[in-house]
Amino acid sequence: MPKSKKNILSEKEGIVPPEGLNPKAVERLRAKKRRLPKTDQLKEGILAGDITALSRGITLIESTAKRHQQQGSELVKHCLPHSGRSLRIGLTGVPGVGKSTFIEQMGLHLIQQGRKVAVLAVDPSSSLSKGSILGDKTRMEQLVQQANAYIRPSASGDSLGGVARKTREAIILCEAAGFDVIIIETVGVGQSETAVHSMTDFFLLLKLAGAGDELQGIKRGIIEMADAIVINKADGENKKAARQAKLAFNRALHLYPPKENGWVPKTLEASALEGTGIDKTWDLLVDFKEKMVDSGAFQSRRNDQLRYWLEQTISDSLRSRFYGNKKIKKVLDKQLELLKAQQTTPYHAAMALLELFERD
Repeated sequence: MPKSKKNILSEKEGIVPPEGLNPKAVERLRAKKRRLPKTDQLKEGILAGDITALSRGITLIESTAKRHQQQGSELVKHCLPHSGRSLRIGLTGVPGVGKSTFIEQMGLHLIQQGRKVAVLAVDPSSSLSKGSILGDKTRMEQLVQQANAYIRPSASGDSLGGVARKTREAIILCEAAGFDVIIIETVGVGQSETAVHSMTDFFLLLKLAGAGDELQGIKRGIIEMADAIVINKADGENKKAARQAKLAFNRALHLYPPKENGWVPKTLEASALEGTGIDKTWDLLVDFKEKMVDSGAFQSRRNDQLRYWLEQTISDSLRSRFYGNKKIKKVLDKQLELLKAQQTTPYHAAMALLELFERD
């Protein structure tokens, strides 16, 4: 019989370690790699500004393993008293608006002023493969090389609108590590903005001129949440369109009722590519914080962030317990079959599952 041809995609055997290596030494190295640092060690490393400890801490709180979640919760609790001294900036915009380039230029500008900048970039997860590219570091080549910058891409997973489930805890750890400006970048898909707005002090919206976005300014929603709108890519032949877009958004903003904190949103022009308008944007942020601190609105917004964090944690915990319940999993499949057969409604199926969960 002819020999069968092997598929070029077939798995090959792993590389055999050289005979000279001591098996016990190799196992010790592997065990050391698997062993997690103690909470106190991570805490001390984070407070000392150790980036490795910070990264391991964030990895810990992002883990879905129960033992990791418990240690991560303890770590956040220990770091909490050392947090809260940063300006938390939420930044969003549609894909292609230039978020990464804008953040990089903003970060470089702040580092020149002696500040420490942390960027928590949430990368969208595929609904099919559940994977993420996590390519934000490659898009911020200059910023990632700075000693006073920290860029942490995280997979959005299945959390609301693409916001990583543990972003709030990551903010606490970054602040404890001494970063005084935290930028949270959303995936710009629509619903994540609400969650990011709930965990930041200032919400910045990037827009493009000539993309039809000017008409969106008269609609409620994301525009209403924005503390400032920056028309990005205001360079070259696009300068005139950017000025027109700025005027259009300024007119639209006057249609909205004033914010409770008394802040009047502004519209600016910028070119992340040329680095123009970045300084004016930061000056606006500084002005915002000074006015909000003086009026007491800054602390009030922080209190709202804590309340939302509490409510969201309860919601996430209940959801996790519900779908992790063995009885629910079994009955859920039956209810889905009844739905397919049109023998029940989504409402009655949900009520049956909730009643079972309450009795369990």
